[in-house]
Amino acid sequence: MNLFIVESPAKAKTIKKFLPPNFTVLATFGHIRDLPKKELGVDIENGFKPQYSLIKGRKKIISQIKNLSKESQSIYLACDFDREGEAIAWHVKEACNLSDEKIKRVTFVEITEQAITESLKNPRLIDLNLVNAQQARRILDRLVGYKLSPFLWEKIKGGLSAGRVQSVALRLIVEREREIEAFIPEEFWEIFVVFEKNGEKISSKLFLKNGREIKIKNEKESQKIKEEISSLKDFFVKKIEEKEEPLYPLPPFNTASLQQEAFTRLGFSSKKTMFLSQQLYEGIDLGNKKREGLITYMRTDSFNLSQLALNSIRKYIKENLGEEYLPQKAIFYKTKTLKAQEAHEAIRPTFPQRTPESIKKYLTEDQYKLYDLIWRRTIACQMKPAVFQIRDIQFEGGEFVFHSQHRKLIFEGFAKIYPIKNKENIIPDLKEGDKVILSDIKTYQKFTSPPSRYTEASLVKVLEEKGIGRPSTYATIISTIQERGYVKKEGKYFKPLAIGFAVNDILVKNFPKIIDIKFTAQMEENLDKIAEGKINWQKVLEDFYKPFSRTLEKKYQLVGKIDLTQKTQESCPDCGGNLILREGRYGTFLACENFPNCHFTKSNSENIDVHCPICGGRIVKRKTKKGKFFYGCENYPKCNWASWEEPTNYKCSKCGGLMTQKGKILKCLSCGSREILNII
Repeated sequence: MNLFIVESPAKAKTIKKFLPPNFTVLATFGHIRDLPKKELGVDIENGFKPQYSLIKGRKKIISQIKNLSKESQSIYLACDFDREGEAIAWHVKEACNLSDEKIKRVTFVEITEQAITESLKNPRLIDLNLVNAQQARRILDRLVGYKLSPFLWEKIKGGLSAGRVQSVALRLIVEREREIEAFIPEEFWEIFVVFEKNGEKISSKLFLKNGREIKIKNEKESQKIKEEISSLKDFFVKKIEEKEEPLYPLPPFNTASLQQEAFTRLGFSSKKTMFLSQQLYEGIDLGNKKREGLITYMRTDSFNLSQLALNSIRKYIKENLGEEYLPQKAIFYKTKTLKAQEAHEAIRPTFPQRTPESIKKYLTEDQYKLYDLIWRRTIACQMKPAVFQIRDIQFEGGEFVFHSQHRKLIFEGFAKIYPIKNKENIIPDLKEGDKVILSDIKTYQKFTSPPSRYTEASLVKVLEEKGIGRPSTYATIISTIQERGYVKKEGKYFKPLAIGFAVNDILVKNFPKIIDIKFTAQMEENLDKIAEGKINWQKVLEDFYKPFSRTLEKKYQLVGKIDLTQKTQESCPDCGGNLILREGRYGTFLACENFPNCHFTKSNSENIDVHCPICGGRIVKRKTKKGKFFYGCENYPKCNWASWEEPTNYKCSKCGGLMTQKGKILKCLSCGSREILNII
């Protein structure tokens, strides 16, 4: 008999069908040992030796493994193909006292019969360098969290916690919020004209005056230029440039790009994306008890595709889409991610010929959406580029030059499989020297915009670019800073809360190195070097901990307690005390400082300076129990006017109702009619 050990029951169920009858498959249900919950669990004085304890509920599986191992010829440790998987395999060996002679470490990037069979032919020993890299990360995070969290309890409030990598993510969000708060918008104006030729109208933007790019600062300047243009009689086509512009396909997915694209296209959180991709990787029952892994391993920072996969993808393109979509040679992509594991493989379907539609009935709606996204991106990455016909036209009138660009898709290329946003416009039938008629001229007031708050997609992108964390940690980082109450989501954007500002500020001021972006990225490089056997893991921990410990000891003496109370200028109508701004499940609210002796509370809904069309009360921004924002009358429940869309003070020309604004398009909340906002 042979024993085959994996982490997940779902994975075990899939793999069992691919193994000979003399194999017994067991699942560990993830980690079986970890550092203890209620103590440090690290012997700092003895080379940072970890003191592991069994995770609750794992005694039974350990007992099973021990018993079966006695009668097993070989014990295959088939945990995931990453450092964490290597560490789990090592923990199983250590906790169960398994014999080195029987142990065989096997790995695979996909759960298919071919991959499992191949892994059995190529067993290896447990890689202790990978194990030590994972141990070092775990101990490092424990040292920071276990030592720094009590400091936050004493200096801010109880129940807070500090994470090494999560604190850097929090810092990014806080610093972006302060950029937004400090941003002073600058006014500028743009002028668009409409030219006409043989009944055809062409919109064009003013961009040169006397050969120099024009910048219009205020309304007075815009009106002067408008009058100058309006007084001109002759306009003609000065220059036409035509070209074909290719748009190349994107690489196949790695973990970060999958999380970003699933958020952008499907609205999935990073946590949800990883949960679904784990299911697709571990195996889905495709009918007739045929359970198979649908995608390769979902924790990777590589864009590599195996030669077998490339051959299969190219065959699919040729047979199903046509040779005109197939490049002469396979396309190879190289990741720009710091210290990417190029030996790994990108996330791809295990069988490219297995189309999403062919297995849709076996998948949940969300599983199907994610598999469809992965499948399309994988096929598209080996297709020819889409090609656009571009026509740049310059019009001239007096000392002014206007520009318009027109584009038309002339070859779909990869876009046949992987849809792209394509704003096509009609290419006008003009030639250089043609005279045109000025049909209309409009001026638009605009303001420079502050940087956007982070979404899950943009936060993952910057973490990846700066080398903060690793593919397996992004979803956890994002979940943790929300669960701790440091940030919240407004729509799809992250906004730091008062406690998040306080935690960030005290850490930045007193422990700048720990949450320094470059230092954190350097620590990731050190962990990589441990994995490669280039440096000693205990030396890395010692170099970090000694100065950290000295700094922490000093800061306990020097830093005073921070008062988080946010007092307002309002008084409590019941007892006269100050009203204090507090955070609740559904946003901020005002409460009396004398609680629990006084229970007065008041909504802190945001006033948007628009009045209710029914009763004339103020319209305020509110939040549902599920966290979605809406707009309602302050006099609710006496007045029940409400809208999901933010109203403006513009009135509908047809019914007089309030209108919403998106860009220059106004939409009536009452009758639904749309109007174009003319800003003159």
